[in-house]
Amino acid sequence: MKPIDQITEEMEKKDKSKILTFLIFLLISTALWFLIKLTKDYSSQTVFNITYTEVPVNKWVSTPNQQVKCSFVADGFVTLRHNLVRKHKRVVEIPLNEVSYHLEGGVTYSYSSQYVAEHIAEWIGIPASNITMNEAKQFFNMEDLQSKEVAVLVPLDVKTQRQYNVYGAPQVNPATVTVFGPKNLLDTMTAVYTEPIHAVNVNENISRTLKIDYYDGAVRAEQEMAEVLVEVEQYTEIDIEVPVKVTDSLTLRFFPESMKVKCMVPIKDYASITGASFLVLADTAQLHQRKPLLDIKLDQVPENVHVVKTEPKQVEYLIVN
Repeated sequence: MKPIDQITEEMEKKDKSKILTFLIFLLISTALWFLIKLTKDYSSQTVFNITYTEVPVNKWVSTPNQQVKCSFVADGFVTLRHNLVRKHKRVVEIPLNEVSYHLEGGVTYSYSSQYVAEHIAEWIGIPASNITMNEAKQFFNMEDLQSKEVAVLVPLDVKTQRQYNVYGAPQVNPATVTVFGPKNLLDTMTAVYTEPIHAVNVNENISRTLKIDYYDGAVRAEQEMAEVLVEVEQYTEIDIEVPVKVTDSLTLRFFPESMKVKCMVPIKDYASITGASFLVLADTAQLHQRKPLLDIKLDQVPENVHVVKTEPKQVEYLIVN
């Protein structure tokens, strides 16, 4: 005969086994019940936010925060997944270049709600026929932007090899663009800029296709890219004597009569650079102060010439009657 303790232990094991079996069957039946429920179709109400894309460059949508209400029919799996998405993340984009919209009057436009239904159906993952829109039409306001033609400039950070230099300003195609934006912004805008060009140890032309930055989208334009050519030429150092002149009717004689200008010139322009290409002026306003020396300055320098050094800074003078 088994001891009482052993009999009690065996009974407890049998009870635990029955409870575990019950729980397993309960879990299976519950899962089957949920599975059956989720395979059924349900009708639900929902709200979606609308954002407009591909807006014409000369216009802006002045009713950006729009919402639409609709009903949809979907199985329990789709419905559950949809309900788990937070409302502010239920967003559909309506590209206006794909929508047949019509002017209702003033700045108000309308289009068929079917376009929205198709995008919502794609977002949810159901056929568009399962979507019922509350309104037959959707309305939005779209207004004209101000326009202005501005230059296209290129930020340069180019370091050339010895005896080479950037020749002139970058050649940009297009050189100007028409931008559209708020009037208060356009009033202060004179140019837009491409991506910068960074280069070191350069000894030849730089050709790039660069994206134009429209103030991070604050203004818009049709042109997205610009063709840029940065010319790089070989330079040589020359010394030129430039006569000192005056801008008024006084007749003066200077000692020395010229300024020595040490400069770097492009080799291809070497033959055309002469003293007459520069202009050195004496400050005749100092005559009234009876100074023995007059300041002189280099007032005109040929394009693409880089001045290294000039001397002297002052000259003696003699007034010729």
